[in-house]
Amino acid sequence: QVHLVESGGGLVQAGGSLRLSCAASARTLSSYGMGWFRRAPGKEREFVAAISLSGSTYYVDSVKGRFTIARDNAKDTVYLQMNSLKVEDTAVYFCNARRYAIPISSAPGNYWGQGTQVTVSS
Repeated sequence: QVHLVESGGGLVQAGGSLRLSCAASARTLSSYGMGWFRRAPGKEREFVAAISLSGSTYYVDSVKGRFTIARDNAKDTVYLQMNSLKVEDTAVYFCNARRYAIPISSAPGNYWGQGTQVTVSS
């Protein structure tokens, strides 16, 4: 069982930056591919970024060049650095863990955090 807790959300103006953190409860993060998903009001959940056990990263096209996912296995924490934020990035962001594989849209992992709200104002 993996318990995930996100933090770092908030209100920011367009063009600003935020860094989300996802802390895992157990010292097993190195066995999990990690990902970030988001759900905007009135929309379905969307894959945002993922990082494999080896550190390879994957992004949805709309955030490439602006968001960076990173992991620190020693701290059992995954980060999502979000720069040049846009109003359309407004959503609840969720951390996800999938054992031995990266989370993807059609196959997210079994473990989810509670979500953290990101609001970007114009």
